[in-house]
Amino acid sequence: MKKVNLTFLLLFIAMHLVAPPVSTSLYIPSDKVIIDPNWVKYEPLADAVYHYESNCNPLAYNPLERAVGGFQIRQVRVNDYNQLTGCSYKLEDFYDYNLSKNMFIFYAQGKSFEMAAKNWNGSGPKTIDYWKNVKALL
Repeated sequence: MKKVNLTFLLLFIAMHLVAPPVSTSLYIPSDKVIIDPNWVKYEPLADAVYHYESNCNPLAYNPLERAVGGFQIRQVRVNDYNQLTGCSYKLEDFYDYNLSKNMFIFYAQGKSFEMAAKNWNGSGPKTIDYWKNVKALL
């Protein structure tokens, strides 16, 4: 009996090492971060922004803006996020897809898709084109 349990345990562990399960849960990086319980509604927008910003490359880097990861996050955004959430992330932490997506959803929550996309991009007239391009990917 012990041998059978050990075999199943090892098989279970091996399966998760080879192919981790796809999760639809949101990793909340800090107990201070408040995420809308309906965060899943932002998934299509997050996917579109991720595609537009980096062509789905979590290791993307823009040297002109010093923006990292698939969501092209800059240091000023990290500083703001850390201040709002009580976290202490570094810019290079946002090469992590899940962490970057959580940040995006944190800023998107409570906004329309259009407003969230425009705010993610910044301000000014370029946000209109940015929204058109993101919207085309939805």
